[in-house]
Amino acid sequence: MRVKKGRSLWWVVHSWIGLKLSIFLTFILATGTFAVFAHEIDWLATPAMRVSPRSEPVASWGALAQAAVRAAPDARLQTLYAPIDPWFAVEAWVSRGKGAPERVYVDPWTAEVTGRHGWANVHRFLRQAHRHLMLPTKIGIPIVCSLALLLAASLVSGIVTYKKWWRGFFRAPRGGDGRRMTGDLHRLMGLWSLWFVALITLTGLWYLVETLGGNAKVPKLPEVAAGAMPTGAALDRLVTIARRADPALDIREIRFTSDNGVIFLGQSSAWLVRDRTNAVVVDPTTSRVVALLDGRTLNMHQRISEMADPLHFGTFGGLWTKAIWFLFGALLTAIAVTGTMIYAMRLARSSRSETGSMKIAWEGMGVWGYVGIALVLLTLILTPGAIGGAS
Repeated sequence: MRVKKGRSLWWVVHSWIGLKLSIFLTFILATGTFAVFAHEIDWLATPAMRVSPRSEPVASWGALAQAAVRAAPDARLQTLYAPIDPWFAVEAWVSRGKGAPERVYVDPWTAEVTGRHGWANVHRFLRQAHRHLMLPTKIGIPIVCSLALLLAASLVSGIVTYKKWWRGFFRAPRGGDGRRMTGDLHRLMGLWSLWFVALITLTGLWYLVETLGGNAKVPKLPEVAAGAMPTGAALDRLVTIARRADPALDIREIRFTSDNGVIFLGQSSAWLVRDRTNAVVVDPTTSRVVALLDGRTLNMHQRISEMADPLHFGTFGGLWTKAIWFLFGALLTAIAVTGTMIYAMRLARSSRSETGSMKIAWEGMGVWGYVGIALVLLTLILTPGAIGGAS
């Protein structure tokens, strides 16, 4: 009896999480899934981002920066981003001091401007909706990341209530009954997604720890005298200096700052870290390297912090890992939906009610259904102000 009672308690926990918070959970899972390919969605929607790959060498960073500056002479160049893939344009952020930056796209081979776009795009929407619901980060991140605790409880309760679950990986769903088939699909998707649920749960819990004050220390860069931001040949000279300081550095981003000089960031010898972990900082006035960041020197706390994003979004292996993360994110979203369907069909059968399953599910959610709808609507209402400036 103890085992049965224990399983019954875990089933209640599993069902409560899957039903009460299904609307909010599905929204966060869906936005996170599409966020994996957010840049690619923007590429489809924005012609200026699209270029044709060529066999000849790409233009220099100096030529790319010069093209961006010429396209927006009344703005300050903030950042240059290397193409994500060969069919992407270089992206430059330029600022006029007030409001959000503007994006300028440059062909990486010809150094010709292909177009301009405002700050708002699909990537910003999905990123900010998934991360903090367009709310201030100190409020929104804890709300979203608290779902990691519930995912952990759901993961444990699902395993406990599924007897001999390790035998179910290759068990085909049974037909003939909608509830039975939905339940079998739910369990099958859940089993194959166990590793992914655990990964998303762990990284989500880490984000929660960070926002509650457990974030790793970020190296402080030395200040340098303000000077003119280099483009053209002047920037190319700094690129040469940066590559001499770290020959393994694959420059993916260049930041033009007023107090720290020019910062070259990217991937180097350390694996599974964000671009900001590896950096060469050069004073544009003296052409002297004032700081060198190496991902291999991180302590354990910093290493965990810097690997969280690549693991959470699957960006560390290019299109292949992103495709895997997208697939399992879609499965996780489907698990949330089928869980709600199972609960609704079970209630409909036990009560022998003629009321529709979805209505029963909505009634079962109680006040939490309204909370979920309110959070989704609040995100959409806040979106124009949070990512305004699209052209």
